[in-house]
Formats: sequence, C-alpha cells, structure tokens
Amino acid sequence: MNRSKKFLAISALALGVTWPMSGFAQANTDSTSAVAANPAASMSEGEIRRLDPESGKLTIRHGEIRNLDMPPMTMVFTARDKALLSGLKVGDRIRFVASNEGGKYLVTEIQLAQ
Repeated sequence: MNRSKKFLAISALALGVTWPMSGFAQANTDSTSAVAANPAASMSEGEIRRLDPESGKLTIRHGEIRNLDMPPMTMVFTARDKALLSGLKVGDRIRFVASNEGGKYLVTEIQLAQ
C-alpha cells in the first residue's frame, strides 16, 4: 500500500508539472507564423527611385517594413532574381517583400501597386 501512495504522489507531481507546460506550446504564436499564414501581410509599399536591372539592384523609397522592423526610408535592395525587375521603371509604385539574409537586404517578391 505504501508503494501505491508513493506512485500516486509522484504521478500527480509529474502531471502537475508537465500538463501546464503543454499549454505554452499551443499558446505560443510568433510573428513569423502569422506572416507565413498571410503573405500579403508581409508586403510593404514603396516607390522605385533608381533601377539597375543588370546588377539586380534597385533603390526604393519605402514605408515601414514590419517583418524587418524597419522604419520608412530610402535604401538599396538587391533582387533575389533579376527577372523580378523586368517591366519595372523609375517612379513605379510597388508592393514588395523584403528579407535580410546574412546582412544583405533582398527583394524576394515585387508587384506594381494598384
């Protein structure tokens, strides 16, 4: 009988410690999963100020880029694929997705704003 009480006490203690922890795994949501669920939410708006399709670089005057925690400014980006720049020209209003990969700011998706 003594062993049964010990087993029950240890089981109750173990369950009391692990059960609340399972709620953390379910309740933990971060911004990257929200962005992955809604790709349009990660798009930023801007205007092309300079464009060099040969080098794959473009200068964008942009609003806030939330996924990079970046305030509005004008800066140079590199297109992940130079083909993304075809059909674009200086002065175009755009919507784009940017990422920071190894300290290099890349445009991974771009479309004309409507």
